[in-house]
Amino acid sequence: MDGKSIRLDVYVEDDEGRVYDIEMQCSNSPKNDLAKRSRFYQSMIDGELLDKGKPYEDLNPSYVIFICTFDPFHKGLPIYTFTHCCKEDNKVQLKDEETRMFLNSKGSENAADPDIAAFLRYVDGKAAEGHFAERLDQEVHFVKSMDKVRREYMILSDEIRRRQREAEEEGLQKGLQKGLQEGRQEGRQEERESNIVAMLKEKIPVETISRITHYSLDQIQELGKMHGLL
Repeated sequence: MDGKSIRLDVYVEDDEGRVYDIEMQCSNSPKNDLAKRSRFYQSMIDGELLDKGKPYEDLNPSYVIFICTFDPFHKGLPIYTFTHCCKEDNKVQLKDEETRMFLNSKGSENAADPDIAAFLRYVDGKAAEGHFAERLDQEVHFVKSMDKVRREYMILSDEIRRRQREAEEEGLQKGLQKGLQEGRQEGRQEERESNIVAMLKEKIPVETISRITHYSLDQIQELGKMHGLL
């Protein structure tokens, strides 16, 4: 309660006790922090699942699933599934029953399962195809037709747009900061080169100028030639 707050998009527990957190991700953060975000969500879920004093074996199998409208790892896979295994021998599985999955709506062409391919295309804005995607599309239209849910949907849409604006503004701010830094560096370089030209005009030896400015002899001679001094 006192830490970083999160709001889960969809939280499901099935008949066998498996827990699913399903998140819709419409834009990638400039920091590309999806992996660490999934780690944090996982830790929050585990903290809620295990009451104080209960044994660790009571932890439910859990899945954190991000449905992305972009390729989060740039490999073209329709689904990226991560479980823990031994680095030295990947056949040794940790078996902590924790799974994190990232669905890539841009990777539908590489999906072997036709239902998954159709779902990914639907998420990517294409027409609903196949039994599952068509049922999903009918449910979406039904939900949107309900006044209360439609208002909640609009609030969620505003929230998604707000997150996108924040991500874009953060990226723009970083770009401006980088530009300012490059501008300062360019200004300092121009000042150093101006000082070198002034020293050349005073007939100060090139070797001495090099020791003072840390410019190479070739760089100083090039500057001198540019200004007709050598």
